[in-house]
Amino acid sequence: MESISVSCDDKLKITKRLSKFNVDYIEAGWPGSNPKDEEFFARAQSELDVETFSKLVAFGSTRRKGILAKDDKQIGTLVDSMAPTVCIVAKAHLWQVTDIIRADPEENLEMIRDSVSYLVEQGRTVMVDLEHFFDGYRFDKEYTLKCCQAAVDGGAEVLVMCDTNGGSMTWEIDQITKDTLSKFDKTTFGIHCHNDCGLAVANSLISVQSGVGLIQGTINGIGERTGNADLCSIVPSLALHCGCEQMTCKDNLDEITSLSRFLDETLNRSPDGSAPYVGNSAFAHKGGLHVAALERSPDSYQHVEPSKVGNQLRVLISELSGRQNIMGRIKKLDLDLGEHDDNFVAERALVILDRVKKLESMGYTFEGADASVELMILHSTQGYCPPFQVLDYTAQVYDTNVDSASRVMSKMENNGPGREDAMGIPRHNLARATVKVRVTDDPNHPDDQDFLDILEVSEGNGPVDALANALQKALAPSHPELQNLQLIDYKVRILDPESATQAATRVMIEFKDVKTNMKWTTVSVDRNIISASLNALVDGFEYALKEVVASCVMEDIFGNDPHP
Repeated sequence: MESISVSCDDKLKITKRLSKFNVDYIEAGWPGSNPKDEEFFARAQSELDVETFSKLVAFGSTRRKGILAKDDKQIGTLVDSMAPTVCIVAKAHLWQVTDIIRADPEENLEMIRDSVSYLVEQGRTVMVDLEHFFDGYRFDKEYTLKCCQAAVDGGAEVLVMCDTNGGSMTWEIDQITKDTLSKFDKTTFGIHCHNDCGLAVANSLISVQSGVGLIQGTINGIGERTGNADLCSIVPSLALHCGCEQMTCKDNLDEITSLSRFLDETLNRSPDGSAPYVGNSAFAHKGGLHVAALERSPDSYQHVEPSKVGNQLRVLISELSGRQNIMGRIKKLDLDLGEHDDNFVAERALVILDRVKKLESMGYTFEGADASVELMILHSTQGYCPPFQVLDYTAQVYDTNVDSASRVMSKMENNGPGREDAMGIPRHNLARATVKVRVTDDPNHPDDQDFLDILEVSEGNGPVDALANALQKALAPSHPELQNLQLIDYKVRILDPESATQAATRVMIEFKDVKTNMKWTTVSVDRNIISASLNALVDGFEYALKEVVASCVMEDIFGNDPHP
């Protein structure tokens, strides 16, 4: 898959995590193809525990034409890897044999038989990936079955039928699998599907019903082109919908969401929020009717209990929400609602909902900004007092070279090497921000006041960066926990591009507490992009402090307008 590269250290970490999840086999690389995989298998012998090492599979291919397996260097690296199981790829499509590798069909059968036989003699368990199996079966069924027989004659324990090009339909997988297995009733077959038609998961599941005993797949479906079969969909479906009781990893099913996110984090990928079972939106509900029904029974709009796969139900706030969405969020926050009865709270929740709908009509979106929703509710709750208030701010950007053709190059030349960011863009502290904040919980405030006003100035790589630096600098003395705060994503969207430079801008900022790894997102909309950014920044900083602020008593439970 594009933009995916894993270091040897990361591969070892991933292997250990997969072993902990208790998968049966871990295909760890092709030791004969690159130094990184050779290093992995060398280090694995001393850095992996016995159980984890026993799951390793070394990948390779059949021997080359015109040479015996015992003399093939690539086959030798598979043996030298010391992996207890070896998986070799073999051509099972007559046209691929004659026109792509340009081998005699009988020689290809001998390449399969000889390679498997030699590896078995070396004490290895052998799987054979029958490449282009389903396409080959449709092209020349008899030859494809001869390839199967050659692997069986050599002593292979598992024959893996590969939908290499990903173009097979589910009913074709079902029919061909049943037909093939009927001719090899004493051999274990597996399936290897690619997702070029979006059917890799469905094809893998139907093959189980058709009799296969092993599924090859990847976490999050990572793989060539559009990906491989996604085990994060296959494993839960087999366990929860297909009644497969013999899967070794079934008892660890509640860890599959964390496994999915661990892999994305290790590979520096953004998780797929819409992924079945493990995605952030897999059990997210927005429609008011849905949420009202969920209050009565969680089974009304979800096919499994989220906790079974380590995920959680989420109630989204949007213009499609009903009052129950807000009520559910209030209950989840476990807020002090005073002496008021449920009817009163429900009425006030409706006021908050109306505010949400009005804001979304202006361009706000709260589906991905839970922190802004919680702050809106908190500002309407007895006992909550904002930890700080921004009284005023300024942001300045200054430059000396405004020639569009030469500006970037001249800055790079003036700054010298090492002054670029990760994207190769020159870094310059050419923005300065001043922020004045009022802090309500500072030990240094004057005796005759309940607050302390602080004025700070900071520079940054652009106005938003400078504002964030100034805000953190002003608040850190009173709230040192903000030193753990990082801004990890900043998104800007123009809502009405036809308005050109007067267009409304939506800003979403994602924050992370590096100490707890907790993440949250805030949103703001304004025709001034700097104002929108500052409002989202302020919400993010306030959310980071919501658990530690001193409480204060407001005039009544919903005395203030809900905070946008």
